[in-house]
Amino acid sequence: MAAPLSDGERRKQISVRGIAGLGDVAEVRKSFNRHLHFTLVKDRNVATPRDYFFALAHTVRDHLVGRWIRTQQHYYERDPKRIYYLSLEFYMGRTLQNTMVNLGLQNACDEAIYQVEYWDPSCRTGQTFPREGLRISISHGSLPETLCFDETKVPGDQKLKLLGLDLEELEEIEEDAGLGNGGLGRLAACFLDSMATLGLAAYGYGIRYEFGIFNQKIVDGWQVEEADDWLRYGNPWEKARPEYMLPVHFYGRVEHSPEGVKWVDTQVVLAMPYDTPVPGYKNNTVNTMRLWSAKAPNDFNLQEFNVGDYIEAVLDRNLAENISRVLYPNDNFFEGKELRLKQEYFVVAATLQDIIRRFKSSKFGCQDPVRTSFETFPDKVAIQLNDTHPALSIPELMRILVDVEKVDWDKAWEITKQTCAYTNHTVLPEALERWPVSMFEKLLPRHLEIIYALNQMHLDRVAALYPGDVDRLRRMSVIEEGDCKRINMAHLCVIGSHAVNGVARIHSDIVKNTVFKDFYELEPEKFQNKTNGITPRRWLLLCNPGLADVIAEKIGEGFVTDLSQLKKLLDFINDETFIRDVAKVKQENKLKFSAYLEEHYKVKINPSSMFDVQVKRIHEYKRQLLNCLHAITLYNRIRSDPSKSFVPRTIMIGGKAAPGYHMAKMIIKLITSIGEVVNNDPYVGDKLKVIFLENYRVSLAEKVIPAADLSQQISTAGTEASGTGNMKFMLNGALTIGTMDGANVEMAEEAGEENLFIFGMRVEDVEALDRRGYNAREYYERIPELRQAVDQIASGFFSPRDPGCFRDVVNMLMHHDRFKVFADYEAYIKCQGQVDQLFMDPREWTKKVIRNIACSGKFSSDRTITEYAREIWGVEPSDTKIPPPNLPRD
Repeated sequence: MAAPLSDGERRKQISVRGIAGLGDVAEVRKSFNRHLHFTLVKDRNVATPRDYFFALAHTVRDHLVGRWIRTQQHYYERDPKRIYYLSLEFYMGRTLQNTMVNLGLQNACDEAIYQVEYWDPSCRTGQTFPREGLRISISHGSLPETLCFDETKVPGDQKLKLLGLDLEELEEIEEDAGLGNGGLGRLAACFLDSMATLGLAAYGYGIRYEFGIFNQKIVDGWQVEEADDWLRYGNPWEKARPEYMLPVHFYGRVEHSPEGVKWVDTQVVLAMPYDTPVPGYKNNTVNTMRLWSAKAPNDFNLQEFNVGDYIEAVLDRNLAENISRVLYPNDNFFEGKELRLKQEYFVVAATLQDIIRRFKSSKFGCQDPVRTSFETFPDKVAIQLNDTHPALSIPELMRILVDVEKVDWDKAWEITKQTCAYTNHTVLPEALERWPVSMFEKLLPRHLEIIYALNQMHLDRVAALYPGDVDRLRRMSVIEEGDCKRINMAHLCVIGSHAVNGVARIHSDIVKNTVFKDFYELEPEKFQNKTNGITPRRWLLLCNPGLADVIAEKIGEGFVTDLSQLKKLLDFINDETFIRDVAKVKQENKLKFSAYLEEHYKVKINPSSMFDVQVKRIHEYKRQLLNCLHAITLYNRIRSDPSKSFVPRTIMIGGKAAPGYHMAKMIIKLITSIGEVVNNDPYVGDKLKVIFLENYRVSLAEKVIPAADLSQQISTAGTEASGTGNMKFMLNGALTIGTMDGANVEMAEEAGEENLFIFGMRVEDVEALDRRGYNAREYYERIPELRQAVDQIASGFFSPRDPGCFRDVVNMLMHHDRFKVFADYEAYIKCQGQVDQLFMDPREWTKKVIRNIACSGKFSSDRTITEYAREIWGVEPSDTKIPPPNLPRD
């Protein structure tokens, strides 16, 4: 089978249509040379691949900066309503390729770095280099040993040669910005891309974690965590803004006087902003993501130490700076640590000061306040709370308005509610934030007073509407009584926002009917649905250029900014050429990923096998265990009759387990143990492989998703809020096997349920089973293949050196399984049989793939953000192109 084309070769093929943009190659090459020259003059005489990466990153950044400045000028002059997206997570991944795609520079950069010229010193005839030249030693495999970059004339007896750098190799050098755990943080990243592409005056605000989501190593089948030192080599995309450093207060006490309320005797931590440009797609708009880093003030704790204990005092600065040190690695699980609460308040306090400064000084370059009244604040400011993590925005905005700006309490409350909106991301009770009152009392005493006052107003209103209904008051209170009094942050978000939304239709219905039922009855107009989406720039154009090219050939390039145009592909479902082209792209992606797996995992993959992929955080509710049971069942069937014809499969499971989540770590160990047995069984051969994808992250997702045939979205109905991986697979030509959960419901609606492999219980079935009582043993006794698989896990078949290794997994499945794995096993196995049947007919399989791609247009984050803009923020997206920096402004 022919080797797959590299993305670089493919980009060269498609550049005639300009989908990746040709740009000015000579200008890029000149800029690249200049950056490399000064990097090496300044530092040393040796060029490493990382030097080339930084030279290219700075070259691309040069194209951003002018547009960035012009965008901010544009906003200040027009003074639009500004959108502030507050999130404790931004899972950005890599930036270089995304920026090149959005600026239309990818082909120009590819060609330019290939064309970088050097003087070949082996061709000298006794002449020396000109004094201005820079001789560079190279440590890059087959590249020449010395280079000389100079813009002076090359002596006639010295030959110019091409350096021939490879863009893909340089892209691989970049560290992922892993400042998120999973879906919530990746959604925030997609939203930033869409807000810039839609021309919205939007800002992302979060924390610049020194260490992002941990790097996952698999050692002897177990997950081992390593710190993610992503800033070790520097970050070429960020700009420190020390001139906007702000104080954030903690601890202290509250003084009440006739003049008002003061929060005094506080400890101060400084918030240093780092700005990252966020370019829209080919519209010259460049928005800002501002991430805060904690710095100790110079007098930090010095006064608290005895005379002469200066060293201890300076060392103690770490206590303040720990706030932005590390991302908490929990996904859908609340951990009530004081440091986490500090992080949440830190980002909120710094951000609100910044928002208010910008609101007051609305003219470009203006330092003095031009607005002193807050009447128009909700007309100029929208704050979107990404889950409850930034919930403290509500009491903090109240504190600033009432205590600092002296706004009347009732007026301040109206302003706060009209400004803030809240997105709920989960219905799992263990994920909801409920902070101990005692922690608030110590850390944020003024905010506790404000929350008590807000809760009292809220309960007075409920009591007036439902007199005598004490139980309703208890259910709806922001303060939960009990042994440990707690603040329910979700309730605070609901009462303090003018809009509350879920992230898929089924999830929003659950939010209204169960989680916030009482609040929905009180204010039904507040509740909305905003089904999640993904950016088609990263999740099609960037990661799957072959498919993007085939689509553009048929329907033009408009789908990149209007994904609904993919509907036009329905006209080509029976087009034999198109069917062949789509299948060819998939096969090339599979060949490329097979080569990657062989290189990194030393495992030989059958590229003709079905690539069956489940990549997401490891969690019981996502039911990787159901996938494991299917793998074992397939293995047992092959073993029982090796001569029988089987559809070959490569089952790939990837994802990180929270370090303290015992069962999730056991699930990883089980997957790797099954792989150890299956992959080394000569009877099985290449009919079945089970691979755990180590250290799943954004940059790995960009490789595996385009190669997948089957996408596993198998959570228990009613537990996955939306999912966005499901959308990425659909857009990239994988078929979905899944339950009617999250956005799967709407995917089935768009493409037709018959074009997905839907199985298992619906939400109402799960509820009925709960009422009846779920008995795992019932299924275990009744289904022989299930019993055999569970017995193998229990007996140590997959862990011969430690037969009791999976005791806890089996015990959970048999006696404590909240997510009812066995109840869906039979339907799942049967459905997988239907997958096999269809896969044996490549033409029919590809026709279903085309239909899925054609019907994935709804799941663009551009559509999601347009709905947020119109229905929550009260702004209109714009397709106006800001003039580029080389043209005069209007």
